[in-house]
Amino acid sequence: MNYNPDSKCTAFAGTKKIASGTMIDVALKIKDHLAKDAKASILVFDDRTSQQVELDLRGTKDAVVKRLEALRSPDAEAEIEKKTGPGRPKLGVVAKEVTLLPDHWDWLSRQPGGASVTLRRLVDAAKKKNAAKDELRQAQDAAYKFMTVMGGDLPNYEEALRALYANDAKKFGKLLQDWPKDIREHASKLAQL
Repeated sequence: MNYNPDSKCTAFAGTKKIASGTMIDVALKIKDHLAKDAKASILVFDDRTSQQVELDLRGTKDAVVKRLEALRSPDAEAEIEKKTGPGRPKLGVVAKEVTLLPDHWDWLSRQPGGASVTLRRLVDAAKKKNAAKDELRQAQDAAYKFMTVMGGDLPNYEEALRALYANDAKKFGKLLQDWPKDIREHASKLAQL
């Protein structure tokens, strides 16, 4: 996974939230926490996807910050300028394979602007039309990933997942009532119910 040191994430030591913020801020707070409790088991989650984040915390705080800052993606313009070949690299156009049936290709070829323009238009229209559904699904998936790792053994776990995917905020909140406060609050925040 490519990390961006400015991405937001949250760290837990057991069931207790110890840090939330940019990856750099969280890494520094984890270093402080580990200075007090070297045996703490810490998990870090990306706030958008709930993917677990592996941070290299070796060395001093300055060394940690330096490594994280080195992860920043190079300037997009510099990357685009390096690319050569056909296409529109300055627009960020990427060539990939699309497999369609012959009648689909025939229809696309008859559209103004050709297949690429038509496909981009169709994708943009679908993104706009489904934006709310996509956002809800992404929130549910992020909550699911987090809940599975942090709450898989907690009471009402399976029922809470059913309430999450049924968009039943009231039931979801009630089922998480007996969960540790920090886990309950983070799962609710991710679920956006």
